[in-house]
Amino acid sequence: MVGAVNYRRVMAFANLNGTDIYFEDHGGKGPAVILSHGFLMDHSMFDAQVAALADKYRVVTWDERGFGQTKATGPFDYWDSANDVLALMDHLGIGGAYIGGMSQGGFISLRVALLSPARVQGLILIDTQAGTEDPATVDGYQQLHDAFVAHGPAPVQETIASIILGPGEWSEWFAKWDQLDRAGFSHAFNCLMHRDDVTGDLGSITARTLIVHGDVDVAIPITKAEVLRDGLGGPVTMCVVPGAPHAANMTHPDIVNRAIVDFLANTAPRAAVHPQFDKK
Repeated sequence: MVGAVNYRRVMAFANLNGTDIYFEDHGGKGPAVILSHGFLMDHSMFDAQVAALADKYRVVTWDERGFGQTKATGPFDYWDSANDVLALMDHLGIGGAYIGGMSQGGFISLRVALLSPARVQGLILIDTQAGTEDPATVDGYQQLHDAFVAHGPAPVQETIASIILGPGEWSEWFAKWDQLDRAGFSHAFNCLMHRDDVTGDLGSITARTLIVHGDVDVAIPITKAEVLRDGLGGPVTMCVVPGAPHAANMTHPDIVNRAIVDFLANTAPRAAVHPQFDKK
């Protein structure tokens, strides 16, 4: 059970890069932690992490284009989403932050680190990878997309939930998926399926990194996390979560939260370089 909430919570929209982006800003004066959600999820997938961190850290969660309360009005890619994170940091007056995300949130976080390394105090990468989609999965995912767009989530929601969330009762997410704008969902799906491969650029990312990965993740096998671990140019801590599916932070929050808390506590923030916020 989560105890009493002792931190402030700001819920708002910001017009960033031509998109009205919904975000929640939790916490106060501690180092900033910005968390980006996975495909078909929204900011609320990090509720357990917010509860564990926001008394000490400034935790920012947001809805990415096509999900939650943020619309996708046209095509975009994960570099655009990374620029959304940087623009949100500007909007909130955050010079540097710990940047983290789950699955596609990790794709975004890696690109933030490549675009603006000086603003990344550390990386938290949950059930993610640096490469493109496995060709063996493309046709199956396309069929799920086509059924979703044509008939709504009902015919495919159990299959989708099994991939992302594993066994359980997920009616809250089924209801959210039913409310998604189908055109925006397609823009987000095309972004996911046609992303570029940044594996060859991992060596230039020197920020201290925490990798968290479920050992029964069927969407992104743990071997992809090992490639990430071995390719990054800075110190890496890897936490394998036994029995966890793709959304390990939701299904096994105690283990994941402990890993994140330890990582943040033992990672001294390096100076962020951003003239707007860091010059006195």
